[in-house]
Amino acid sequence: MTRFGATTPAERVRLVVDAITAHRTRASPFCTIEVDEADLDGESGPDPDLGVPWVQFADGVVSLDCTDGELERLKGLLNRFPAFKIDDLTRPDEAEGTHVRISAKADPNRIAQFCEQVFLEVFECEKDVRLWVTAV
Repeated sequence: MTRFGATTPAERVRLVVDAITAHRTRASPFCTIEVDEADLDGESGPDPDLGVPWVQFADGVVSLDCTDGELERLKGLLNRFPAFKIDDLTRPDEAEGTHVRISAKADPNRIAQFCEQVFLEVFECEKDVRLWVTAV
């Protein structure tokens, strides 16, 4: 893997595919994709007070933390991705929101397309959001 950031839809999907491929090749515990912190200006998109939106992938599972509103948008998104199902919802007492684990029975390209839509539709990021691979 030679690049770690992307800003266009096609580049972001390719970035996630490359991250998943590198994760599997290296047999790493997981790969993590995050929104560039500079894109959290508070005017639109994700709330900077909630931290940087992120998605992790490992062992056929996509994981993310979300607010109640984001969880509802995620459930709507899953209607368009039938190979993806919520496996587990965890609501820690010490944190606001929900940790979601989604089984992803799909190839890396479809998983990347799903992740792209999570950032755009669930987290409501801008169309030119920069994503970074922060762990592989």
